[in-house]
Parts: sequence; C-alpha cells; structure tokens
Amino acid sequence: MPRRTPLATLVAALLLTGACAGPPTSSPSALPQPAPASPAGSAAAGSAGAGSAIEADAMSGIDVVFLSTMVGHSERTLQIVRLARDRVRDDALRTLAAAVEATEGDELAAMRGWLPTTGPGASAAAHHHDGHGDDAALDRLRTAPDADVDRVLRDVLADHQRSAADLARSHVGVGRNERVRDLARRIEQSRTAEVELLRGTGTP
Repeated sequence: MPRRTPLATLVAALLLTGACAGPPTSSPSALPQPAPASPAGSAAAGSAGAGSAIEADAMSGIDVVFLSTMVGHSERTLQIVRLARDRVRDDALRTLAAAVEATEGDELAAMRGWLPTTGPGASAAAHHHDGHGDDAALDRLRTAPDADVDRVLRDVLADHQRSAADLARSHVGVGRNERVRDLARRIEQSRTAEVELLRGTGTP
C-alpha cells in the first residue's frame, strides 16, 4: 500500500475548495481575476459559478473551439474519476479525485454557459468532442483488478490532465477573449499541479 502523502492530501483538499476556480460570474466586460500562483494560492479564488454567456461578438472562433473542446475534455474527466472513485484505496488519491470532480464540474457549468447558442460559432459550440480521449483508458479502469485500480487511475488521469494542460497552454497564446484566456491560464496551472500530485500519491 502506498504511504499517505500529507502534502498531497493538503493540496488536494485545497483544490476541492476552489483550485482552478472557474470564470467569474460578473458581466462580460468585467476584468478577469489574476491567475493563482500555485494550487494552494488558488483556493482564495473560490469555486466557480455557472457564469453568463459571453456576447458572441466578443468571442472569436478559436475561443469557441477551445471552450467546446474543453467541455468534452471535462466530461471525459468526470467519467474517469466517477468510474474509479468507489474502488480507490489510497486516501490522498481519493481526495484528489474528489477535488478534480468538484472543480471540473464547476468549470463545465461555466463553460457551457459561455458558449453561444445562436449566431456565428454556435455550430462549433455544439461539437463537444464527446469522444475526446482514448476509450481504451476507460476500459483499463473498468477491467483493472482492485489491487491495480489506484495505479491505473494515476496513469489514466495523469495522461488526460496533461493533455488538458497542453491545450490550455496553447490557447493562452492564440485566444482573443481575455476571460477565456484567463480560464485557459488557470486550467493549465491546475492540471499541471494535478499531474504532479498524481505522481506524488504513488510515492512509497
């Protein structure tokens, strides 16, 4: 059995209370909140609300594509953690999985609220990449023996969150809407921190 990692447990608990806080619920013209410097520091940002839709003319096509892709990615993240959460043995890993589920659930509601439903970009927003990720990864979790679930979850979730960090990092450089770019910065920071924590929960 892996030894519990106090630091991982602490930071995961902070993630649960608001790491990678979702977009602010103020009007579309409001200034974005600054990105947190660390997973622990992001706790002060609070959890995400659903947020109101950004005006269509304030969002470029690349912003819409990023948001719709991240919606699909977060939907897959929730599938991963919910599939394994009742079988996880390590307390720190269980806490981290709960934190991921809570924060991405909030982000998902916010991003859906931001996506346009009419006008230019609506067709891109409707494409949520439901099949994002490797279905074989879910099969690995479903068929993993109880003794291997923790290890398989670390591997699958770390790969999945690393791809989200890469996507978000790329969008920071090309996005046009500052609120969406701010969300991308926070996603990149939180997913990178989660990958490090996933490595830490497996430290003997």
